[in-house]
Amino acid sequence: MRAILVGAVESSRIALQCLARSPAWDLGAIFTLPPELAQRHSDFVDLSADARAAGAPLITLSNINSDAAFAEIKAIDPDYIFVIGWSQICGARFMASARLGLIGFHPAPLPRLRGRAVIPWTILLDEPISASSLFLIDEGVDSGPILGQRYFHVAPDETAATLYAKHMAMLDDMLPSVLDDVAQCKARMQSQDERYATYATRRRPEDAVIDWSEPADKAGRLIRACGAPYPGAWTMLDGERIVIEEARPVCLPQYRAAMTGQIVERQTDGFLVKCGDGRGLLVTRWRRAREGPLPVHAILGLRAGAKQ
Repeated sequence: MRAILVGAVESSRIALQCLARSPAWDLGAIFTLPPELAQRHSDFVDLSADARAAGAPLITLSNINSDAAFAEIKAIDPDYIFVIGWSQICGARFMASARLGLIGFHPAPLPRLRGRAVIPWTILLDEPISASSLFLIDEGVDSGPILGQRYFHVAPDETAATLYAKHMAMLDDMLPSVLDDVAQCKARMQSQDERYATYATRRRPEDAVIDWSEPADKAGRLIRACGAPYPGAWTMLDGERIVIEEARPVCLPQYRAAMTGQIVERQTDGFLVKCGDGRGLLVTRWRRAREGPLPVHAILGLRAGAKQ
């Protein structure tokens, strides 16, 4: 089988390596973003070294639906195109350019949580179980037949980083057998049950501003959901944007006479902020949005900004 891979993130790198290792597949090319467009993905990965190791040409482009992309695809004549880690919607011409179809990866238990930003949404919704899904791409939104799916538990203290890592491990474990089945025309294609379909919408930087009037558990969940490899949850502190990278809810019985969003105490490992339910968040890792770390001695007595 001849394949093209389209992607620019860690899941793309895993797919590249799996395709390169499989004797049943010939990796005709890898399409990825040029370095100057790396900001499109907060988890962008440079695939050049892996492409060289695989002996496959690396083609950089900004628009997968462009004439230039279509010309490259036509010259390679792939059986399948793997679209794994690419944010653009596949147009009709692109979808028709592979002889047998397009294969995608989604870090959610399809048909649940189709759409965007599903790793943060999984944590924000307090989902107890997730799954990594490989599927045939059709005209819908993550709605094509399932080729492989691996379920796992989501920990109560899961972060974006730990959940991301779980999905990458599942993809690496699941993809080789799916590649074998597809190459041998033995893939088990399971239609998605539309009765259980839900959708996740795009998240923007302003959606990650911390609302200190919320309960400590909810504010802490936002911090866990928006952290690395994503830009992070943030607040304003003395006129400066501060990204909160790690925090945990704590009791604050001694600070009943304090304002919501107020930094009430400095500790050796961080500082305490009072939340709307009277509990607090112990912030143990933080940074300036643009200038790097802010020392703990610089923040005592200031007030974190509430959501506008």
